[in-house]
Amino acid sequence: MVSRGGRRTFLIGAGAMAALALGAGPAAARADSADAMAARILAGIRTPRFPRRRVVITDYGAVGDGTTDCTGAIRDAIADCARAGGGHVVVPPGDFLTGAVHLRDRIDLHLAAGATLRFSRDPAAYLPVVYTRYEGIECYNYSPFIYARGCRNIAVTGRGTIDGQADATHWWDWTKGPGGTAPSPERVEKDRLNAWGDQGVPVEERVFGGGHHLRPNLVQFYDCRDVLIEGVTVKDSPMWNIHPVLCRNVTVRGVTVESPNGPNNDGCNPECCSFVLIQDCVFNTGDDCIAFKAGRNADGRRVGVPCRYALVEDCEMRDGHGGVTIGSEMTGGVSDILARNCRMDSPDLDRALRIKSNPLRGGYVRDIVFRDITVGTVGDSVIEIALDYEGIGAGPHYPDVRGIEVHGLTAGTGPLAWYFIGNDANPVRDVLLDDCAFAAMEEPYVMENVEGLVLRGVTVNGEDVSAP
Repeated sequence: MVSRGGRRTFLIGAGAMAALALGAGPAAARADSADAMAARILAGIRTPRFPRRRVVITDYGAVGDGTTDCTGAIRDAIADCARAGGGHVVVPPGDFLTGAVHLRDRIDLHLAAGATLRFSRDPAAYLPVVYTRYEGIECYNYSPFIYARGCRNIAVTGRGTIDGQADATHWWDWTKGPGGTAPSPERVEKDRLNAWGDQGVPVEERVFGGGHHLRPNLVQFYDCRDVLIEGVTVKDSPMWNIHPVLCRNVTVRGVTVESPNGPNNDGCNPECCSFVLIQDCVFNTGDDCIAFKAGRNADGRRVGVPCRYALVEDCEMRDGHGGVTIGSEMTGGVSDILARNCRMDSPDLDRALRIKSNPLRGGYVRDIVFRDITVGTVGDSVIEIALDYEGIGAGPHYPDVRGIEVHGLTAGTGPLAWYFIGNDANPVRDVLLDDCAFAAMEEPYVMENVEGLVLRGVTVNGEDVSAP
């Protein structure tokens, strides 16, 4: 085990040393270029289209004064538009207070410039409970603020703002225990849900919501196809901001996530999804900016659906725990992810590229490519692959992490260029760093239980660390 505190220890496994000496390995033998990989992913993605019909929520009694409850008016506008065959439900300029908003087939919820959907701070506004996930485990809980299940051709678009209004005394305070030492209200509920998942308790019996303390997501589309989220600003979610689950053909484009102060305020977390495009977005978050996920532990094995075929490009990451992350809920497996042409820069961005798991998760991470990533500064390591997440280094379900490529990364300053930690019984395998420059690192790297590492054209603090 390598301690993250105090003086860092530098270790490298025999398999990694052999790969360095040979200058080749399985990951380096992959022939597909990033462009070919992107083309395969984009072939499965198309932007949904909607009828030209426009339904304006103020025609149904919504008042943009920030105090009138517009939940019913928005619900009625969506229902009428859906009955007519679908179209655009328009939120005009103004400040519209609302509870849960549920979309239907062929509905684009369009927020005009100057429009704000300001979500109620009353948990009762998100009842009755809906079928959802909390950190990779299925349950019934408070409705996500914007939600759809089993829908096709849905969107949230425009230049307006989706404001979750969470703060230190609303939603986020559920993560604080009394006196700072006792378990938080949410921790108690989370432990119960984790136990139910491990015990195989039927999902229909995992009911939370009213009187309980599991925070909902801001935007969650569950088991939907042909999804678009474009142009809007989302902010201050109770926890994860954008969370597509079990969806196919998802585009998140031109979105700004401004939620740096909240616990678990991840930006965009596609879970068990396929064919995902995240493009031209800005993330300023209180947790991972983007995290690809695939269910958690026994419940993830029960559902058994991977997350795969995703392209992240031309995005900017500011504050957060990780810029582009995989895990830690990745039990169903994550593969075929390409992130390219992204900019990451903040002393409050802990890591630029991050893969995290542990031997409770199982599953796999493979065929992951990062290309042309520009990093200014980070607060911890530029690249992290850690299979001892949460300090768990042994267990019954070792994750299989291999086939990770990083090409053309440049990094300015930070404590550490890379941190690769496998398990004693389960190494990280087949990682390629190619044409990467880490300019001003306090320390070069930490490695333990790594096999098949290839360093090609890699410099740390101006020194070539590649194999001869």
